[in-house]
Amino acid sequence: METIAQTPQLVDKESIPSLSFKGVVLADKNPELERQIEQAVRLGNAYHSKVSITFIDDNGLKRVETTIWAKGEKFICLKGGIWLPISRIISVKF
Repeated sequence: METIAQTPQLVDKESIPSLSFKGVVLADKNPELERQIEQAVRLGNAYHSKVSITFIDDNGLKRVETTIWAKGEKFICLKGGIWLPISRIISVKF
């Protein structure tokens, strides 16, 4: 995918609800990514630690620095009650 090679655009978590996630999704479950998300949830709940999440919306690569509060089957919940589809997440860095 050509888009992944570009530098991610840093966005505020508050702008995520206005982004479009209707196009193609990334590959199915990635065990390493699932582990990263679960560890980020533990860090977020215990220490309010921020992580850097790289994801892709319909317009390209994005990055947000925030706290992950919860993980569901298809979405993660960020600080402030903002939801991000797991199928669009590329990486979670601590």
